[in-house]
Amino acid sequence: MQDGLENLEEDLSGLKPAQWKARMAALAEEHGMFQPLGDKHFATFIDQGNTLLVTFETMQGIHNLSDQAQPLGFDLVKNLGWSHMCVVSDGDTWFREGRIYGFFDQLIDDGFFDEFDNVIFYGAGPCGYAAAAYSVASPGATVVAVQPQATLDPRMTEWDDRFTENRRLSFTDRYGYAPDMLDAAAQAFVIYDPYERLDAMHAALFARKNVTRLRAANMGGAVQTRLIEMEMLYHILSLAGSGKLSDAAFYKLFRARRNNSFFLRNLLGRLEREDRGVLMALLCRNVTERMRAPRFRRRLEEMRKRAESGEFRIPDKR
Repeated sequence: MQDGLENLEEDLSGLKPAQWKARMAALAEEHGMFQPLGDKHFATFIDQGNTLLVTFETMQGIHNLSDQAQPLGFDLVKNLGWSHMCVVSDGDTWFREGRIYGFFDQLIDDGFFDEFDNVIFYGAGPCGYAAAAYSVASPGATVVAVQPQATLDPRMTEWDDRFTENRRLSFTDRYGYAPDMLDAAAQAFVIYDPYERLDAMHAALFARKNVTRLRAANMGGAVQTRLIEMEMLYHILSLAGSGKLSDAAFYKLFRARRNNSFFLRNLLGRLEREDRGVLMALLCRNVTERMRAPRFRRRLEEMRKRAESGEFRIPDKR
């Protein structure tokens, strides 16, 4: 815990939205800055170290993902002494708002980002879109975006039918097409599940020389939640801040999926749909040797019976 940051341990859960926003404002003003950005957005800034983490989050996501209803960056402020800017929306807005454009314009004019040795932009889903789009304000930044959309402009992504009610938002004005906004980044990482078809199609639009696409297979439609469950997200951002994040480093951390029940169930379900008997048997054998997993034990017995009938052969243990 950094000196003077004890009140960042405050439990904000259980507060009504107006009360929560007021406490966030008070905490931010004590340690840095609070900036309202219209009815649906605001920004907080905690001024600490020479590494700045910029996160885009929703009020709803903060309450769902944090037991204390705190932004994701607070842990990194407290434990690593980073500075943190959090741009918060009420609901999924993709942060398409003129006041936010003006806010980042002012930060650029003030040379705000130049005061830091390292700048990391982070977000997931619509917030991942925003992290990529607004990173252009800080050339040389590192971007980590989980399941980001490239744009909702129907002329580009008419195949994505998940957010049709948001197509009236303008994605063709300033800070618009997220992949293009990454051109100024030193490095960007796009994390996605390749089996989530629409997410994978958006990820393909981010193909750039400075973008590393990290496949988090069988993590489903809530990859950020799975990364938090596996205690990976903190380490990913920490590596990004030290310039050590790479595909090799990510996949080393990603071995934690071996103990994640959602991943294991999702993988088993895919193998069942594809009727991959041998692979199902090997997966279930591995899981039941390490964990208490009745579903996997039952499926293993079924696979053994199929193997005994001559349908396939289960390889011996090495």
